[in-house]
Amino acid sequence: MMPFEGCPGSRTLDMRGDETRGDQTGRRPSQLRQWPIQLHLVSPAASYFQKADVLLAADCTAFSVGDFHQDYLRGKTIAIACPKLDDGQEVYSEKIRSMIDEAGINTLTVMTMEVPCCAGLTALATAAAREAKRKIPVKSVVVSLQGEPLSEEWVS
Repeated sequence: MMPFEGCPGSRTLDMRGDETRGDQTGRRPSQLRQWPIQLHLVSPAASYFQKADVLLAADCTAFSVGDFHQDYLRGKTIAIACPKLDDGQEVYSEKIRSMIDEAGINTLTVMTMEVPCCAGLTALATAAAREAKRKIPVKSVVVSLQGEPLSEEWVS
């Protein structure tokens, strides 16, 4: 892989099809297929969003769910956000609409924690999906603080 030029967070990197990741020691390889992942930094026009199944995950979910990569991220393009701490959430809504309408994503799964503030991410995503011209299925996955799935349902 070539070294990053400038800020690594600003450079779009599509890692789909990179079979060199992982090792032979029995460790599970990462299922991350692109960079960046923070919703403020991603471009809805990036190649990895085209016709993708997208996982919009609250920041804490990957730390709570032990098999996050295998069970939720595998085969998906990801964006992460925190509905409580991130500023500029109106930008989030526009990016989600652009992913739906311009990138033509297939599905959107929103994964949040059981804490009340996390529900804001699902509300933001479903509102953006309602405002989009294209209609796609949106799934909500809520996990406990211990990483156990509490609910999984299609919300639109």
